[in-house]
Amino acid sequence: MKLEESKIIEHNQDLINLHQAKLSFAKTIIPDHETIISKLIDFQIAIPSWALGNGGTRFGRFPGGGEPRNLEEKIEDAGLIHQLNRSGNAISLHIPWDIPKDYQAIKSHAEAHGLRFDAMNSNTFQDQKDQKESYKYGSLQHVNPAVRKQAIDHNIEVIRHGIKLGSKSLTVWLADGSCFPGQLNFRQAFQNTLESLKEIYAALPDDWKMFVEYKAYEPNFYSTTVGDWGQSLLYASKLGPKAYTLVDLGHHLPNANIEQIVSLLLMEGKLGGFHFNDSKYGDDDLTAGSIKPYQLFLIFNELIDGMDERKMNHATGLAWMIDASHNIKDPLEDLLQSVEAIMIAYAQALTVDRKTLKEAQQNNDVVRAQEILQNSFRTDIRPLVAEARLRAGGALDPIALFRKLNVREELIRERGRETIASGL
Repeated sequence: MKLEESKIIEHNQDLINLHQAKLSFAKTIIPDHETIISKLIDFQIAIPSWALGNGGTRFGRFPGGGEPRNLEEKIEDAGLIHQLNRSGNAISLHIPWDIPKDYQAIKSHAEAHGLRFDAMNSNTFQDQKDQKESYKYGSLQHVNPAVRKQAIDHNIEVIRHGIKLGSKSLTVWLADGSCFPGQLNFRQAFQNTLESLKEIYAALPDDWKMFVEYKAYEPNFYSTTVGDWGQSLLYASKLGPKAYTLVDLGHHLPNANIEQIVSLLLMEGKLGGFHFNDSKYGDDDLTAGSIKPYQLFLIFNELIDGMDERKMNHATGLAWMIDASHNIKDPLEDLLQSVEAIMIAYAQALTVDRKTLKEAQQNNDVVRAQEILQNSFRTDIRPLVAEARLRAGGALDPIALFRKLNVREELIRERGRETIASGL
């Protein structure tokens, strides 16, 4: 569904006086407010097709109704999010869950909703119907060449789908690994995976990127063949200049210093992008910024510092994507919250006085350095984020408008209460 623009304008008019009062105060304490607003308008985050329906756990799934039943409806839901916040102008697809029947029709449908196609995602962690070989014991690492060939062919097929849709990148996440000691030979698994990735890499168009994602554990709990950022960097370095490491914020062991990781990857020119989410214990796939907002801010602090050092465009230099699973929330509301949290963290990091911070670092003034960062983190930047939405044509309070217009109820009326998002 599409919202009537008049509904957004009416909503904004109701809130404009309070917003302007908050914005006026924010401008008095944030000197570079216009530059920050401009950067926020440009900054866009890709919405994952698989997160537009309710997720679940191995114990159960509780669909909320009105979920998208096909790719067309996923595009409509992603377009609705973008219409509300003007910060999500791309959708990331997952193959084989999102194979178009008519590429041109799907491209036109996406354009009508203000969307482009971001990274394409392959799937070798599930066995599909009528699949000849099983991925039970791995895919690109498998001891059986026939299984590896099947996984390679699938990834190349995903690239072909992406070319037809105008995508420019492939994300490879592998569930490959082992659950018990002795189950596989680590070196052989690495070499098999590398040789498989080389064949996929060779199929990339010249203007494409390959993102090698990593994960510490799950579904394998003894070893993972691409288990951390070092292993991903090793693969990306061996593959070539079109291969990069993709950081998923939930794919680390507890208390990992993610901000240091992204800083070093960026320094090496091998940071490809992000899957934003949050976690308390492991790969919880929770709403971005809901558990560790200070960590999210610190990550952006390092990103801005490193990207500015390399003279990279903040909006286009890296791939910005969400990867989350909404077990008990309305998925569209959850995605709106995630985008908001990411924009806030980015804006907070833009307020850091980098000159003074570098001076404090050079003088080993630990207290001063901490004060500089925490002052930026504690600054209420939300009026600037809202102003960026307003200028771009979005809603001052996206979730409030979503609820006021009873969007979920409308989706249930159109699609039914028992619908389940395709692919989940």
